[in-house]
Amino acid sequence: MTSLLEPLVFRTGLASRNRIALAPMTNKQSHDDGTISNDEHDWLVSRAAGGFGVVMTCAAHVAKDGQGWPGELGVFDDSHLPGLETLTHALRGHGAMSMIQLFHGGMRADTSVNGAIPWSASEGDGFRAATEEDYERIVRQFAEAAERARKAGFDGIELHGAHGYLLTQHLSTTQNRRTDRWGGSLENRARLVRDLMRAVRAKVGNAFTVGVRLSPEDFGNAVGLDLDESVQTARWLADDGADFIHVSLWRSHETTKKRPDQHALPIFRAALPSDVKILVAGAIWTRDEAERLLALGADGVALGRSAIVNPDWPMRIAETAWDPKRPPVTIEELRARGLGPRFAEYMRGWKGFVA
Repeated sequence: MTSLLEPLVFRTGLASRNRIALAPMTNKQSHDDGTISNDEHDWLVSRAAGGFGVVMTCAAHVAKDGQGWPGELGVFDDSHLPGLETLTHALRGHGAMSMIQLFHGGMRADTSVNGAIPWSASEGDGFRAATEEDYERIVRQFAEAAERARKAGFDGIELHGAHGYLLTQHLSTTQNRRTDRWGGSLENRARLVRDLMRAVRAKVGNAFTVGVRLSPEDFGNAVGLDLDESVQTARWLADDGADFIHVSLWRSHETTKKRPDQHALPIFRAALPSDVKILVAGAIWTRDEAERLLALGADGVALGRSAIVNPDWPMRIAETAWDPKRPPVTIEELRARGLGPRFAEYMRGWKGFVA
């Protein structure tokens, strides 16, 4: 069986030293203009130093009107480059592969921080429906952000197509009520994320690693999703140039809602070419849990909350007697584990996480 500590080689030829990634996590500790803060830099670098093979940033908005919350990382302007270049240099120095997650909040963009009226596939309370000009602009902005990331020294990018943001809103059968070429059939609802993938690939070339994070089924703010449609979307994205699909399960030990006797990973694995890698996230705490996911078809695991409280998780799992720390933890413990004050306070919003 594949080991977590074996290298993970993407079809671009780029390789991670192991199959353990730091999942992209909201932390609200960047500067108001989207430039990276020292706290954000230090948080990410500390996980590279802790042995994570791939370090992914939090969601980074590709346009001012796409910012989802205060303190969100930006990648919409060249003024963001110096800080990001410093970050990628430091991550590489610790042996980690670096990726930045590209994001637009859609109807969930925060008008209080960007002053713009949010937009989505269809109009609703407090947000408008997208125009053709919006679609032309957002495809260009994602491609430009990917090229900016490449220039900053990142090894790859991830399109955020999960958790109820702009791309999920278009894939949704309930939030996307359009009757034109952007709505209706799955082919139309998947048009935006596919156009983004093709535009990004054309911009950055084939040597740069590009992936997509997807929510397979309804959970939280991701609604109107169907397992089979999500698998078909992943298949199309692989055809369009995706090097990996990041399956966000929230609870990775559970089976699917649509097929309670089946786990999502074998379904995705059977649908995708073998050279398209599958990452999986969702409440992974122990080595046994992670290895079970590899056995089910994942090529790598992405750790979120467990990486917060166990900054050297990849280094410790070789110790047979090691038991990863779990919440609740104190604010002081979070600060000692490399979280800045705003990130530590933000974690109070996760029920039961902070003592």
